[in-house]
Amino acid sequence: MNNTVAATARDNDGRPVWRFLLDELKPKGKWLTPFNIISIPVILLGFALIVIRFWKGIGAITNLTQEIPWGLWIGFDVVTGVAFAGGAYVLTFMVYILKMDKYHSIVRITVLNGFLAYVFYAGALLLDLGRPWNVINPIIGNSFGTSSVLFLVAWHFMLYMIAELIEFSPAIAEWLGARRARKILSAMTMGAVIFGITLSTLHQSGLGALYLMAKDKIHPLWYSEFIPILFLVSSVFAGLSMVIFEGSISHRVFFRQISEENHKAEKGILKGLSKICAGAMFAYFFLQVLVFIHDKNWNLLNTPMGYWFLVEMIGFVLLPMILFIYSYRNSNILMVRIAAILTMLGIIINRLNVTVIGFRWDASVHYVPSWMEIVVTLAVIFTEIWIFRWVINRMPVLRESPSWVREEK
Repeated sequence: MNNTVAATARDNDGRPVWRFLLDELKPKGKWLTPFNIISIPVILLGFALIVIRFWKGIGAITNLTQEIPWGLWIGFDVVTGVAFAGGAYVLTFMVYILKMDKYHSIVRITVLNGFLAYVFYAGALLLDLGRPWNVINPIIGNSFGTSSVLFLVAWHFMLYMIAELIEFSPAIAEWLGARRARKILSAMTMGAVIFGITLSTLHQSGLGALYLMAKDKIHPLWYSEFIPILFLVSSVFAGLSMVIFEGSISHRVFFRQISEENHKAEKGILKGLSKICAGAMFAYFFLQVLVFIHDKNWNLLNTPMGYWFLVEMIGFVLLPMILFIYSYRNSNILMVRIAAILTMLGIIINRLNVTVIGFRWDASVHYVPSWMEIVVTLAVIFTEIWIFRWVINRMPVLRESPSWVREEK
């Protein structure tokens, strides 16, 4: 592989492979952009706070306690973030299994987004562990055994990151000019996709299953024995809404990298995704209504938490579902994007209701994340976006593959 890379690099402009990689690390484009001006100070401050966290302990920068051990970093960075990364398994299922080829042009960017999300949110887990060096325990089943849900989730996370890396690896091989490696990795793609879809359906629901043990701690309007199923179904429209949102931004920021054909296909892709989102949201809303009726929580509706529950269900599930249906029937792309944003807000609210807001809602002292927890969360997100942008600007993710790839086909 190294000989192939070196030969390709020299064929292009005479550079040896080490010079090629060194040059690729250099920034491209303008530095003084609004995003850079905002994100760089946040990232630097976030990294400084992370150093303090590992130096002085988790209590130095968070408001977590023995009673509330999981806060913003778990509720948002992990549980919410993994739902948004669900677009990768849904889209690969659509393209590689159902053969819906019109979505093929957005597979790579979706898989890249999903892979980076899992890597960074797995890293965020280390921040939330009081003793991060014991992260190996869930993987080997130490103390609590291999029958634990956390054991399954840990293995699902680890294996799914490997599966997504394999799915994306042909793009890396094309960037490096490694023809033989690309051929081998492309042959592994279908197996990685099937394996990844299986893992995703398990750990999306597995994250919900973690909260089955907290029945007395979660508000009855958000606790149910069907949390795993609700988490799985909601990950479908959460992931696809992120695809719509991220894709709309990418089509503007990376406009020059996208072919004219793919630009023209954008409207049809967004319209198709809106139809799938509407169907998944209908199933989710129907399940929520069934759970509510089954649990007989009518008396809880006329309470502050009940009003908040209605806001979530009507304002951020039913309303965007109707908007998705309307936008599909009328080919209104602006409405598709608005519905996607509302859906993403609804997922954030739902996951935080389960993990933070509705968790120990009746405690005398409520958990509120510190400003330092929020800064670290923003730093993680901004760093992920920086790496995402770096990859897009260098690898054939949105733009066409190299000519030698097309010739081989």
